[in-house]
Amino acid sequence: MAYPPEFLDELRIRLPLSDIVGRRVKLTRRNREHAGLCPFHNEKTPSFTVSDEKGFYHCFGCGAHGDVIGFTMRAENLPFPEAVEKLAAAAGMEVPASSPQERQRAAQQASLHSVLEAAAVFFEAELRRATGRPALDYLVRRGLDEDTVARFRLGFAPEGSALKNALAKQGIGEESMIAAGLVKRGEDGRSFDFFRNRVMFPIADRRGRVIAFGGRVLGDGQPKYLNSPESPIFKKGLVLYALALARLGAEPAQSGRPGAEREAVVVEGYMDAIALHQAGFAGAVAPLGTAITETQIRELWRLSKEPILCLDGDAAGRRAALRAIDTVLPVLQPGYSLRFAALPEGYDPDSLVRAGGAKSMRSLLDAAKPLVDMVWETETGGRRFATPERRAALKAGLWARIARIGDRDVADHYRSEMKARLDTLFRRPDGFSRRRFKANPAAAPLNLSHNVEQFALRQEQVMLAIVISHPELLGEVVESLAGLELLGELDKLRHEILHLAGGPPNLDAGSLERHLLERGFEETLRSLFTVSNRTMWPFVRSEASLEEARQGWDHIVALRERRRTDSDIAAAERDLAADLSERNWARLSHLHKVRSGQDEGAGIEQVGEASKDAADPH
Repeated sequence: MAYPPEFLDELRIRLPLSDIVGRRVKLTRRNREHAGLCPFHNEKTPSFTVSDEKGFYHCFGCGAHGDVIGFTMRAENLPFPEAVEKLAAAAGMEVPASSPQERQRAAQQASLHSVLEAAAVFFEAELRRATGRPALDYLVRRGLDEDTVARFRLGFAPEGSALKNALAKQGIGEESMIAAGLVKRGEDGRSFDFFRNRVMFPIADRRGRVIAFGGRVLGDGQPKYLNSPESPIFKKGLVLYALALARLGAEPAQSGRPGAEREAVVVEGYMDAIALHQAGFAGAVAPLGTAITETQIRELWRLSKEPILCLDGDAAGRRAALRAIDTVLPVLQPGYSLRFAALPEGYDPDSLVRAGGAKSMRSLLDAAKPLVDMVWETETGGRRFATPERRAALKAGLWARIARIGDRDVADHYRSEMKARLDTLFRRPDGFSRRRFKANPAAAPLNLSHNVEQFALRQEQVMLAIVISHPELLGEVVESLAGLELLGELDKLRHEILHLAGGPPNLDAGSLERHLLERGFEETLRSLFTVSNRTMWPFVRSEASLEEARQGWDHIVALRERRRTDSDIAAAERDLAADLSERNWARLSHLHKVRSGQDEGAGIEQVGEASKDAADPH
C-alpha cells in the first residue's frame, strides 16, 4: 500500500539510522558520522558509513546505499510494507490505513489468520494423540526428527468433523471456517471438514503466518496431496512453501566457493523442502504444485541472486526447466538469474539426501548450470547443424528467446555470449574463433600500468588499420571514426580516410592503400601494420573476414568507452568520499549503471599480451 509521505518522514526522524544499523553492525563515531564493517559483504577494513544528519548509509566497498527503511529491507529480507510496519512498531507509531475499504480488508485478513492459526494448533495436537499415531509413524519413516516436525508445525487431520467441532467450541463461526478453506458445504447443505485422515503441512506467508494447508492422505486415497482452496489471503501462484523459514535460515553455501552468497533451492514438494532443511539446506522452498511464477521468482531473489531450481532428470524435469526459462526471461535483471540442477533418474531431493547424505546434495547444487547454459542447451541439445538452414534456424531460435528478455543490458550481454558460442560452434575452416582476442600469458606483456599513453596509441593505430584493410566498414563506423581525438600524423591520416569515405563508393583496400602512399603516409602505414599489431590483433590483416574486422572494431571501441567510464567513476568516488551527499551518490550510481551496461570486450582488456592462436592458427 502507499503510505503518506509525512508518515514516512516522521518514521525516519524518530528512528536514528545509527541506532537501527548499530543493532547489527558495531559502529565507531567519526566526526559527525559513524563507520563500521559492511553487513552486506565480507571486509576487514571498515568502508561502511552511516550519517544520521543526512539520513542514509553508504558502503564504499560494495556500493550499498539507502535510508533506514532500505537498510531494514535489505538486512532482514523484508518487502517495503513489512519493513515499514516493523519500524513503526519500534517507533511507537500506528501505521495509517489509507481508506475504509483497506481497513475492512485488513480486518477480514486478520480474522482469517486467527482461524487458520487455531486450526494449525488443533492439527499439531492431534498428531500427538492416539488417532494421530499413524501420521506420526509415517513422518518418522520418512526420516524426520522431532525438532523438524515441531519446526514445520506438522500435524494430523482426523476423520469426521473434528476440526469443525473444535473450532466451534472456540466461538469461531462456520462461515469463517468456510472462508478459511477449512470446512466445505455439500450440495445437501451439510458442512464437513475439508481435510480428513491426512498428514497436515501448514503453509505460511513470508512473515510466518499460517494462510493455508497442504494435506497428504494416509493410505491409498485420492488425491494424494490436497491444498486449501484459494482465499483472500492465499493465492497459490504467489506463495512458496517454507519461505518464512528459508528467510531466517538461508546462509552462504558452505561449499568452499569464494564469495558464496545466500542460497535458495527450489524443490517440488513439501517433503523435499523439509528434508533439505533438516539436512542443513535452510534456503529450501517449494511451489504449491504449479509451475513457478514471476512473483515466486521475485520472492526467491529476496533470498538469493541466483536461486537453484532442483528438477527431475527426466522428460518432466526438462519440461519444467523450459517453463521456468520462459517465465524468468522477461523479468531478468542485472545480477539476478536462475541456476538449474538435475537430479539423478529415480531420485527426488528427499530420497537423494537419505541415500547419499548432505554431501550428495551439495555436489548436485555445486554443479548447477547457469541460465545462459540452459538457454543454449535448449536450442542446441541433440541437434546437428551441418547445413546453412539449420544454422540459421538455431540463430533465429536463440535470438527469439533473447528478444523476450525485458532488461536491455542483460539482453545485450546474452546476445554477445550467444554470438561467441555460435562462432565456436560454426568455427571457420581457417580456425578463427574469439579465442584470438584472449590474452596469452606466455607472450611479452605491454606494461599498461606504466605506459597508458603507449597503450592508447596502440588502440588508435589498430582502429585506423582496421578501416584501411577493410574499407567496406567505413560506412558503418564513419561517425565513430570522425569522433576520435588523435594527434600528429595519425590525425592527418584519419582526415584523409574520412575524405575518401565521402568519395566514390566501393572503395577497396588496394585502392585506399595506394592513395595513402601517394599522399605521403608510407611511414605512418608501416607503424600501423607492424608484426606486433598483426599478431596481437589478427583482425587488422587484410585476409581477416569482414565480420572479424567488425568484431575487432567493436571490441576496441567498447574498451575505450569503459576506460573513460572507469576514470569518471574514480573521480566520482573521490567526490563522494569528500562529501557524502545525495547528489554525489546519484552521480556515482549513474556511472556504475553505465559501466555495467558496457560490453566486456571479449577478453581484450589485457590486449598487451599477444594471442598464441593469432600467431599460430594451427
